[in-house]
Amino acid sequence: MFYYLADLGDVFNIFRYITFRAAGALVTSLGLAFVLGPMTIRLLKRSHVGQVVRADGPQTHLVKAGTPTMGGALIVMSAGVSTLMWAELTNPYTVLALMTFLAMGAIGFMDDYLKVVQGRTAGLVGRYKMLGQWTFGLGLGLFLLLRPISPLAPNHTMLPFFSDLALVLHPWFYVVFVGFVVSGTANAVNLTDGLDGLATGLMAIAASTFAVFAYLLGRADYSEYLGLFYLPGAGELSVLALAVAGGCLGFLWYNTHPAEVFMGDTGSLALGGVLGAMAILLKAEFLLVIVGGVFVMEVLSVVLQVGFFKYTRWRHGTPRRLFRMAPIHHHFEQLGWPESKVVVRFWILGILCAMVAFSALKIR
Repeated sequence: MFYYLADLGDVFNIFRYITFRAAGALVTSLGLAFVLGPMTIRLLKRSHVGQVVRADGPQTHLVKAGTPTMGGALIVMSAGVSTLMWAELTNPYTVLALMTFLAMGAIGFMDDYLKVVQGRTAGLVGRYKMLGQWTFGLGLGLFLLLRPISPLAPNHTMLPFFSDLALVLHPWFYVVFVGFVVSGTANAVNLTDGLDGLATGLMAIAASTFAVFAYLLGRADYSEYLGLFYLPGAGELSVLALAVAGGCLGFLWYNTHPAEVFMGDTGSLALGGVLGAMAILLKAEFLLVIVGGVFVMEVLSVVLQVGFFKYTRWRHGTPRRLFRMAPIHHHFEQLGWPESKVVVRFWILGILCAMVAFSALKIR
């Protein structure tokens, strides 16, 4: 409303600036998560919504059994409300990313509900969870193909470190590609969410990085100077991205070791889904591999562990492990690293990945 009142005086004109509204979204989301955190934790405790710890995981994690989970709802609520307050809600970039955020959060909530409320240890059956993620991802890809939201063809995507090259995908392969990115990123963040504050901090770093890229891609002058695609209206995504980062930082106050609450699949799938959606909308899917390098490392560790286990069982008759435990953050725990040290060092790697992504702006 303030945005449209800007013509009435200079006091309201500041709301025209994306940078101001993005900063406001970050502070609002952080504040909401920080203030509502204790109430959310008390509510989860009264509802007996406690974490279920797998017996085949690290033995040091058994003490975490019963810690309130499904706290990701706090991130979704804080970031969602902040976005509604500060973003331009007629902007298609904002609407599509917010829809992905809420849809993936709903799938995660269903999984958490079945797991901790209904007592089904496995939660939502894996194939049904994947079906929900892929259905939404394919639907998003099909929508972007039939109703492009930018002057550029939807099946064009940027290649990091190259200003004069772009990858052009076959239209129908593009739809599958979008489904893969949304589902893959959601599950990558979900796999990373195994230590107190690990996924939360990494998501704050990744979302903040994409906020900067969204702002640059939405500016004709900056995008031309840096050799990037110009996507009119994409700058609004920086408001949502910083709202997500703020929600993660506010949640981290209660999620840092020793955690008072876990985000559960409600948070991890929502955060991973919206990160993938932002990459798709900004035509920066390959940049996502760099920004989310730690998430990629976590997924690869699981793939390599399973593949090596099956190969050695077939080749030698006795299965062997490549890592002491996967995902890889558990491997370092098994080496004797304290949990807090693993988390902080992975955050440092996440910041390093963000810096490499920013270097791609000039190495083009």
